[in-house]
Amino acid sequence: MADVEQLTGPVAFHAEGPVWSPSWGGLRWVDMLAGDVLSMSSGLDGSDSAISRWHVGGIAAALRPRRRGGAVIAVERGFVLEDADGELNALPDLWTDSGLRMNEGACDPDGRFYCGSMAYDKGPGRGTVYRLDADRTTSVVFGGSTISNGLAWSPDGSLAYYIDSGTRRIDVFDYATDEGLTGRRMLVEITEGAGDPDGMTVDAQGHLWVALYAGSAVRRYRPDGVLDGIIELPVTNVTACTFAGVDLDQLVITTSREGLPEGSQPEAGSLFRSRPGVTGLPVAEFAG
Repeated sequence: MADVEQLTGPVAFHAEGPVWSPSWGGLRWVDMLAGDVLSMSSGLDGSDSAISRWHVGGIAAALRPRRRGGAVIAVERGFVLEDADGELNALPDLWTDSGLRMNEGACDPDGRFYCGSMAYDKGPGRGTVYRLDADRTTSVVFGGSTISNGLAWSPDGSLAYYIDSGTRRIDVFDYATDEGLTGRRMLVEITEGAGDPDGMTVDAQGHLWVALYAGSAVRRYRPDGVLDGIIELPVTNVTACTFAGVDLDQLVITTSREGLPEGSQPEAGSLFRSRPGVTGLPVAEFAG
C-alpha cells in the first residue's frame, strides 16, 4: 500500500486517539498515560514547535469535539467536558476502583459518546463500555471486556465496529438510535503473532483501518472482513489512526514507547502519515 512518513518527533510516551476536527482547527490526540491532550494546527506541517499540550487528568483516554465547541474527554474514571473557551468541567466519577481506567471511545451518529474501561493489570473481563448522553447522564452499554479499544461506525451509520484487544477480534454490531448496539458478532480475528488490534477508523468506502499494537502496521479490511492492504511502520507499537486534513485524505497514525527498552526505536511516540488514496469520514461530534 502507500508509503508512510514520520510527521513529528517522539512528542508523546503513549500517543493514542487522533481526531481531526475543523472546529478545533486541526488535529488532537492524547498522551494517554501522561494525562495530556496534544494539538496541531490544520496545516499538519509536522513542526514539533507547532504542537501544544495541556493536562486534563491522571489519564487522558479519548476525546471528541462537541457541537457547541470544545470537547468531551474521557479521563481515568469518567468524563470531562471542555467548553469552547477551554474551561474544563469534570463530571462525577463512574467508579471508585483504583485498578480501573478508561481507554478508548467514539461518538455514535446521534451524538452520544461511548468509552470503554480496562484494568491497569489487563485483567480479563474487568472492563465496561459506558455511554454519555447529551443530557450528561451515563449508562452501561455492556460489560465483560478486557482492553476496550477501537470503535467506529459505517458510513451509513447502521453498523458499529468494536475492538476488545483481549479477544484479538474486530466485532460488528447493528446500530439504531433507540436500540443502540445489538447483534454482536465477529468480523475479523487477528492471528497470533501479528499484533493486537487497537485503535480503528472507517473510510468513506466503508473499509476499516486497524492499528496493530506490537505489530508495526495498520491494516485495511473490507466491510466483509477480507484483508485489503497493509501499511508497515518502523516502530512496533502502533496504537490508532484517523483521516485528517481539509480533504480527509491523510491517514495520521499514533505510536507508543510503552514497554520498549530505553534507547530503542527512537521514533516511537511520534505521529506518522500516509496518503493511501482514499478519504475518511467527518468525525461524529458529541451532542452535549
